[in-house]
Amino acid sequence: MTRFVVTGTDTGIGKTVFAAALAGATRAPYWKPIQSGLEDETDSEVVARLANVAILPEAYRLNTPASPHLAAEIDHITIDLAELTPPLGNLIIEGAGGALVPVTRTTLYADLFARWQIPVIVCARTALGTINHSLLTIEALRSRGAPIHGVAFLGDAVKDSEAIIAEIGGVRPLGRLPILDPLTNETLAAAFNSNFDRADFG
Repeated sequence: MTRFVVTGTDTGIGKTVFAAALAGATRAPYWKPIQSGLEDETDSEVVARLANVAILPEAYRLNTPASPHLAAEIDHITIDLAELTPPLGNLIIEGAGGALVPVTRTTLYADLFARWQIPVIVCARTALGTINHSLLTIEALRSRGAPIHGVAFLGDAVKDSEAIIAEIGGVRPLGRLPILDPLTNETLAAAFNSNFDRADFG
């Protein structure tokens, strides 16, 4: 069974690209439960472009590019947590921003992850500041009882930062996805196959 949640240490770090790579490598369907911001290419559209996998429709599509709790209020929509129950079977789920982004004013993504009990992959950029952000994310997930599968690094190699995050955080380093130019489905698939062990993902 290939069934993972992909979260990040911050927004805009490349976790959608990693989610696309993982979905493409495992052939698992992709699901973004809540999409905030519809003017630009959505995360589901990015994954559809970069991986030939089934894309499940979002439970909520919100117009404003903001935290879901605020975007929903601006759109006059009430997010029903029951609508965010993951479908059964193989699945790659992507959260929004970081693990402590509010879904509603009383529920964070990390709370959902703990409720779902689906292994979480933490995407961590390798740039300056990543040790703090990564360890805080790991601690927040673990304190809520969310199962952590491991950490995937994104960016240029910074071996000491990668090693100390895994050591202090007590998590498995899964690999590192480099910055790709050009970024295509072919270059992404090749980079994933070269830098990650398919056996680590079911």
